[in-house]
Amino acid sequence: MLEKCTICPHNCGINRLERQIGRCKASDKVRIALYSTHEFEEPCISGEKGSGTVFFSNCNLSCIYCQNYEISQLGKGKDISIEELAEIFIKQQDKGVENINLVTPTSYTLQIIEAIKMAKQKGLAIPILYNTNGYEKIETLKLLEGYIDIYLPDLKYAEDKIGLEYSKVNNYFSIATKAIQEMIRQVGVPKLDDRGMIKKGVMVRHLVLPNHIENSKKVLKWLKENLPNEIYISVMAQYFPTYQAKNVEKLSRKLTKEEWEEIESYIDKIGIENGYVQELEEHEKEYVPKWEWKE
Repeated sequence: MLEKCTICPHNCGINRLERQIGRCKASDKVRIALYSTHEFEEPCISGEKGSGTVFFSNCNLSCIYCQNYEISQLGKGKDISIEELAEIFIKQQDKGVENINLVTPTSYTLQIIEAIKMAKQKGLAIPILYNTNGYEKIETLKLLEGYIDIYLPDLKYAEDKIGLEYSKVNNYFSIATKAIQEMIRQVGVPKLDDRGMIKKGVMVRHLVLPNHIENSKKVLKWLKENLPNEIYISVMAQYFPTYQAKNVEKLSRKLTKEEWEEIESYIDKIGIENGYVQELEEHEKEYVPKWEWKE
């Protein structure tokens, strides 16, 4: 499949085995920036032990405001083998983390599947979480069925013109919403253990952008009207201007208190039942994630 790569909706068709480079800039090698214990995901993901994140380099979106742009856009990281990736999964489990959290994994789906197979043969037993921007191909997601326990997709845009302007991608909304529905078909609504930790299911994230409150309302409206009420929705306030967004007028500031209160009121108005919202807590450089349960 890497000889003519059509893993994501860009369908570049390049030969990654010959180190040809497509939209996401990934080759046949797995490239990661770091792996770590992450304590600041949503409470049902990080818990008390933390989430075992693996940050993959490169991305099939080109978000001009990406907070991890050195990894996603500039390709910071190192190449590792599939065997080394499997060993990382085992090392994370040995540290006692709640799950294996695959961050921006899309470009390496095929290699990840092989690494999961190897790791399971060596005793990997904790849930595996697929943490994605949502720009996924149905055919590729189907390859993941049975390997992924938890899907954590973004739904960034309801307005495709914004997706094109800020992430250089066409038809984001239709592609991402179909992908989310496929994820739900595979793993269903969230299932939590007696400690409140998610073991299986889908949670959808949405990052609110300044000056784009109507886009966020349309995203939330679609989620409410098209997904089961049991699906968790995580609405994030942590945007801060970085990377190229510093030079874009509409994105060159953080959210205002008024914008965030408007989103919180809209969540209550439409009756979203399950999930999390962040408190708008200003820090010196960024907003600190501080999750609350949304009743």
